[in-house]
Amino acid sequence: MPDPLVLVTGASGFLATHVVKLLQEKGYRVRGTVRSLKNTEKNKHLHNLCPNSKHRLELVEADLNDDDSWPSAVEGCEFIHHVASPFPLDEPKDEAKVIEPAVKGTLGVLKAAAKSGAVKRVVITSSCIAIGYVGGNKVPKTEDDWTDLKDPSSTAYPKSKHLAEKAAWDFVAKLPANEKFELAVINPCFIVGPMLHSTAGTSTTIIKQLLMREVPMVPQFNIGMCDVRDCAEAHLRCMTLPEAVGHRHIIFESAVWLKEAADILREEFASQGYNPPSLLLPNWVVWLASWFSSMMATRYRTVMLPVLFDNSRMRNVLKIDPIPHEKSLVDMAYSMIETGHVPKTDKYRGPHAAEKN
Repeated sequence: MPDPLVLVTGASGFLATHVVKLLQEKGYRVRGTVRSLKNTEKNKHLHNLCPNSKHRLELVEADLNDDDSWPSAVEGCEFIHHVASPFPLDEPKDEAKVIEPAVKGTLGVLKAAAKSGAVKRVVITSSCIAIGYVGGNKVPKTEDDWTDLKDPSSTAYPKSKHLAEKAAWDFVAKLPANEKFELAVINPCFIVGPMLHSTAGTSTTIIKQLLMREVPMVPQFNIGMCDVRDCAEAHLRCMTLPEAVGHRHIIFESAVWLKEAADILREEFASQGYNPPSLLLPNWVVWLASWFSSMMATRYRTVMLPVLFDNSRMRNVLKIDPIPHEKSLVDMAYSMIETGHVPKTDKYRGPHAAEKN
């Protein structure tokens, strides 16, 4: 029997790259989708993730907005990790540009899986934002919770994750017996950790802003964090554990204030020529900014409010003991410097400086 073939959508992305690497390390045959095979600069890192892998990585083109691109991508696969989804840093003028590809792309992948006759299980990357909004809940949110789309905080990204995940569960529930496959979902919070990919994204932008002091002060925002390596491990375990089928899984390490994140980075990197901000942004400034930015207006409602999520299913079912956020943030910052996303300073010593001394 040949090793199972596993599809990873959006393979060049932050989380997907880690999923690809982990699957290769475990001996699976891996096929990844990218939007363009011609974009060799964006895709080249994928072929170097696991130099000693048993099977060479296969890349194919597929697009969230093109249903016809998925049947050939899915063909012959036993498992699918659907990771690809739009994640904007700023609120778009037209929310449909985020929502439509998220929902359409998810359904396109699932329709192809149902028709393939080979797919046994699909694991989807949703988000904790499909479970509860950031801040303000006095009781930890669980996998039984769903965000309220009528809430004023319901901007394009939360809507896209909520609607795409709902569409997936509804689609699978209505499948005829001869097209059935298993479904499991992970709901990560804000993902941090080392970069393996070559393209900056929302997570890396925020860490860069702190490292480079592109923001002189930090607002009193609280962010639920998790490590990208834990998310990749969750994908693997949701693919293999029978207990994962038919369930959502919150991936959450702890709630971190932006000021705390800046302090962690400053402690590690201040002596290396970086200067993360140390001052808190007054709440009245955030309030003023909320009049001019829809994203800030949404976040202003959560100023000084902690994030609470229940990660017991991650710990007890998936058996994942999360990586501490202190390590995740430092590892991410070092990886960003090493890959050129953040310039090296004259004082930069590198991630293994302590080992050398």
